[in-house]
Amino acid sequence: MLRSASEIETATDLILQAQRTVALTGAGISTPSGIPDFRSPGSGLWERFDPMEVASLSAFRSKPESFYGWIRPLLKTICEAEPNAAHTALAVLEKAGRLAGVVTQNIDGLHQRAGSQRVIEFHGNLRRATCVSCYRNFATEPLIAALLETGEIPRCSECGGILKPDVILFEEQLPAAAVREAEKLMTRIDLVLVAGSSLDVTPACLLPVKALNDGARLIIFNHEATYLDERADVILRQDVAEILPLVASEVFGV
Repeated sequence: MLRSASEIETATDLILQAQRTVALTGAGISTPSGIPDFRSPGSGLWERFDPMEVASLSAFRSKPESFYGWIRPLLKTICEAEPNAAHTALAVLEKAGRLAGVVTQNIDGLHQRAGSQRVIEFHGNLRRATCVSCYRNFATEPLIAALLETGEIPRCSECGGILKPDVILFEEQLPAAAVREAEKLMTRIDLVLVAGSSLDVTPACLLPVKALNDGARLIIFNHEATYLDERADVILRQDVAEILPLVASEVFGV
């Protein structure tokens, strides 16, 4: 169902009036690209897997084969996925000077592939991996290809230790540099766009709060309710890959 013209118009006006806008994105912006999210009732990955058994730091250290067995089909999906119209809309807004940057909870790299330049990956990424024994760091592209083909657990070419992708697992601290950069990006802004995030995961879900307390406005593009709905200026429940590009096109008058 299309949102009312007044909601789209209000969202468009807020973007046009803002001097500095930042987007916070979650798994929902990538589900139209075929990547499953983690928490949606009935379809989220954690409906079928216990995250503490397959995606926690302690589980990785004790049973890395369980982690790689779980993530292998997800990696295949991510590698085959393409950016959708919502990713592209944010990249276009940034290129036009309407968006200062994106803070994402996603590890799929689709924002960068869509053309976004300033992307802060709050939960890490799959492009690099670190040896748990000697801490050497490696590009993962050839390692992922080998994992998908053979199922072999990636190991360090120097010491033979197991490689852990540079993604944040349960029980693991967030990358301090990314946290600082995200907090800085969220400072002195006029508008926050939340796209495809249920705002359930801390501390990422807390990032917009200081901006809102300082007077920023808020647009939420998300199917499900969030704890910040009552503070939002506009809430758009339609498929983010449809409604976000529609709002962006209105911003540019096309």
